[in-house]
Amino acid sequence: MNIQIKILLAACSIILLNSCGEQHKEGDGHTHGTAAKAAAPEKEPAHEEPVQTIASLTAEQIKAAGITLGSIEQKNLTASIKANGALRVPNNNKANATSLYGGVIKSLKVQMGDYVRKGQVIATIENPQFIQLQEEYLTIGSRITLAEQELQRQRELTEGNAGALKNLQNATMELNTLRTRRSSLQKQIQLMGINPSSVHASNLRSALVVTSPINGTISKEFATIGSYVDVSSPVVEIVDNGLLHLDLQVFERDLPNIKVGQIVLFTLTNNPQTTYTARVYNIGSSFENESKTVAVHCTVTGNKSGLIDGMNITGMVSINNLLTSAVPAEAIAEADGKYYIFIRTAKEAEAHDDHGHAHDEREKGHGHKDEPAAAAHAESQGSGMNFEKVEVLKGTTDMGYTAITPVRELPAGTEVVVKGAFFINAAMSNTGGHEH
Repeated sequence: MNIQIKILLAACSIILLNSCGEQHKEGDGHTHGTAAKAAAPEKEPAHEEPVQTIASLTAEQIKAAGITLGSIEQKNLTASIKANGALRVPNNNKANATSLYGGVIKSLKVQMGDYVRKGQVIATIENPQFIQLQEEYLTIGSRITLAEQELQRQRELTEGNAGALKNLQNATMELNTLRTRRSSLQKQIQLMGINPSSVHASNLRSALVVTSPINGTISKEFATIGSYVDVSSPVVEIVDNGLLHLDLQVFERDLPNIKVGQIVLFTLTNNPQTTYTARVYNIGSSFENESKTVAVHCTVTGNKSGLIDGMNITGMVSINNLLTSAVPAEAIAEADGKYYIFIRTAKEAEAHDDHGHAHDEREKGHGHKDEPAAAAHAESQGSGMNFEKVEVLKGTTDMGYTAITPVRELPAGTEVVVKGAFFINAAMSNTGGHEH
């Protein structure tokens, strides 16, 4: 019994000793851990890279990227109706140069695209009949003289009861017929472009000239040298583009919004980069064929270079005169869900390195080492430019332009990058930090 009690007491002692040892180890570990934490240096707070808003490009980079400067324009992009159409010239501004007499083309004085004035010689035509008309005109004068003498003789015979009244009447009719024929020949010779009083036996003309009936541009050629033409065969077609207008095909639902005097912006199908202007002057009163559209006639205003009768166009009819600031769509760059434009500025780009504050320390301690590098950098820029990134609010896009509202006011006359903004944005992203 005593032995069992002794064994139980010994086991309890061992358990108590182990328990104390573990508490001692935990205490020592906690002490050493606290000391280690105290000895460990605190982590340096994360350094935020400054936002880069200025990009410097050399003249070579600007040329290689095709960067083009422009300005913020005022465009009507807020309320408009889109419609297709075509350029037209009124029929009273088109003409065919024709000959009133048939003949063979001897020469052509013009070619496609030439501008001609009213009365200018287009071509010359030859025909032996021209000589016959002039010959008859010359001989009819002698026949009229003879008929007048015969009429006088018959009148005297009738008065003396020596002649028949029928002969007097025939002589009178013959004289009147010859005089009528002479008047007809005079008109025909005048239509040939010949002055009747200048017709003599020594200067009979076998060739006639075809002249332009209006001022305009040669749009078509129908004849060639040696070909036969008559009244129904025009030599050339002449179009006066000075009164060029466009016909817009407007759907029935949009017709109530169309008014005379509204401004129309339109582009050519084969050249959407150039925008032209027109003004509504007439609205059709009937539907065009089966399309359920009504023709809206507009006069082209301003620049007309490159516009030709028959070209297809896309137009935007302005419903009101509300203008908004706009730039070409390619002048806007997108980054991080925001939209930006780039303006030319005299500000310099801020240089920074991987450690921010270390840069300041190097500037303080070794400022003389950075000065040659800065000079070399300035020299390398040459005739380059600096561009500033400006955030804008993007609006509607029409006719290649996008309405914008800068988040800060820009001075009047600010130069904006209208082409090459993507390149500048990419260059700025590559130099504005290390997140890219």
